[in-house]
Amino acid sequence: MASQLGPRWLNRVQQIAAPTHTGRLSRYALLAEQVNALEAELEQETDAQLKERSKRLRLKARQGDSLNSLLVEAFALVRESAKRTVKQRHYDVQLVGGAAIHYRCLAEMETGEGKTLVATLPAYLNALAGKGVHVVTVNDYLAQRDADFNTPIYQMLGMTVGCIQTGQPDGSRLAAYACDITYGTSKEFGFDFLRDELKRLKIGANERKTFEEAFLGRSTEGGDPPVQRGHFFAIVDEADSILIDEARTPLIIGANNQPTQEEAAAYLGADQLAATLIRGKDFKYDPAERKAELNAAGRRKVQVAAGHSSFSTLTVDGLYEYVERALRGQIAYLRDRDYVVFDNEIVIVDEFTGRMMPGRQWQDGLHQAIQAKERLEITLETITAARVTVQDFFLRYKKLAGMTGTAASDAAELKRVYKVNVFKVPTNRPGRRTWKPDRVFSTEDEKFRAVADQIVEWHSKGVAVLIGTRSIEKSERLSALLNAANIEHQILNAKNHEIEAQIVAQAGGIRKVTVATNMAGRGTDIKLDPEIAANGGLHVIGTERHESRRIDRQLAGRCARQGDPGYCQFFVSLEDEIIEAYGEKPAIRLRKRHAGKGELTSNRMRRLVLSAQARKERQHYRDRKLLMNYEKQRADMRKNMGLNPCLG
Repeated sequence: MASQLGPRWLNRVQQIAAPTHTGRLSRYALLAEQVNALEAELEQETDAQLKERSKRLRLKARQGDSLNSLLVEAFALVRESAKRTVKQRHYDVQLVGGAAIHYRCLAEMETGEGKTLVATLPAYLNALAGKGVHVVTVNDYLAQRDADFNTPIYQMLGMTVGCIQTGQPDGSRLAAYACDITYGTSKEFGFDFLRDELKRLKIGANERKTFEEAFLGRSTEGGDPPVQRGHFFAIVDEADSILIDEARTPLIIGANNQPTQEEAAAYLGADQLAATLIRGKDFKYDPAERKAELNAAGRRKVQVAAGHSSFSTLTVDGLYEYVERALRGQIAYLRDRDYVVFDNEIVIVDEFTGRMMPGRQWQDGLHQAIQAKERLEITLETITAARVTVQDFFLRYKKLAGMTGTAASDAAELKRVYKVNVFKVPTNRPGRRTWKPDRVFSTEDEKFRAVADQIVEWHSKGVAVLIGTRSIEKSERLSALLNAANIEHQILNAKNHEIEAQIVAQAGGIRKVTVATNMAGRGTDIKLDPEIAANGGLHVIGTERHESRRIDRQLAGRCARQGDPGYCQFFVSLEDEIIEAYGEKPAIRLRKRHAGKGELTSNRMRRLVLSAQARKERQHYRDRKLLMNYEKQRADMRKNMGLNPCLG
């Protein structure tokens, strides 16, 4: 079959590539040509002959042959297997992406370029060594979907495939990890590692049983062996989300205790007291740090309340801390944006993905302060039994690589922390996305009315529209405006991954309007109706700039996939939270100065919003760096004491 690579293809890439990148591209392109040269020969072989070839490759790998020397034949086998089983043939650029991943790169591929299929190439090649390959995704639905889709490809070549899901019992987890290739989420891989570390803890039998029943929630009778067999090679899908965004929160296994009546009363009393304090008069609030601090007037008010029975167990200084936590929970953490109340529990919503994260808790009493705010049962802070940061966990793999649609902006951090290079893989077809300048408004109300008016206009022309919102509350607010305008639409709140993926896949139909939180349907292809493609493709609207440019690019990436046309524009306002990156007082002055002016059309205002976004990115980077330094000091201290750094 004719090659898709050639001088014009290389020239197009070299225009955007740095010298080092161009050298890698040339090397990977040569490997792709060598894979192409084997295609005609493999097409003539039977399924049994392909499996026999695979057996020979496995034998060579286990006898010590370099995996690099087996790459061309391995990739050719995977491509042929995919053609026969799932009826998809790897593009040459996908072969390039697969080679980049094998050589420890993080492959940046535009959305719609088939990352799921790309992963089969390095996964199969590295599984030949017999040490197990982990393919890491962002949620259970995508893990199961990708495992199910790719299993026939691997099975034709004699490979076994497992999948880890939330709530899966240890027996099936053990079997899944014993497979050649295992799919799962970063959370499940990380928590299984921590549970295995707890199982290896050498304490007396009775103490062990009591300990594990308390912390792991199950009996240890019968041995309960570790489920993971090591950390050889991890391929991280949506690597920016997992390695960067999730890296600000460590994975922690703990045990909840019931608080005393006095402790519960203190949280509730502090919440009620905080509601009487006036911002600016009794306390100052730093939106950048999301922290509240009482001033002299506020402390005097708190001192007056210190004798109340709710605070009988607290010192005055302790009460200050309780009230400041309550203020932080009331101002900085909003229902249906930062968390939802589900089954009478606080469930955190991931700020980057818009997805619920059951089982996660905020630390330092913040979770309990928010429980008090919502008048829910107060649970004590978890006692840490084991913990690990995202960075520390993935650095335990002998070999780490991945893929995503957006990583270039964080290439330096990925290289410094994870020792992986970002490699930009060229698109199979030239991109056709139209980016329009941001529209800036003085108030949020004006912004949302303009968004609704734009949707009505496009809807009348038969255009398909996807609108990204930052929170559940904002998506419901926009939905109300569309209902008032009699615009039929779907609203997705990232609560059911499978259903939302099905809906997003159909978002390219005529007059389809879909309102979704930022990451709804991530990893799902949107197929365009022919009439939509002829009318400019899917139109994407962002209703505010996120704190990370990568999240905005992910939203834009829902359109213009695989050479389709597409259109993207962001609507922002001076009341958006991103503006508070400049500080509370400058943000207030800015809003007052432009109040009542409607749409602000100057380029200066657009640059101001993007500059605020850059400030937030720098702040998040500092947060991740501080967490890494803290965890490193903690681990070093425990090692010096002869203790396991992950436990306690």
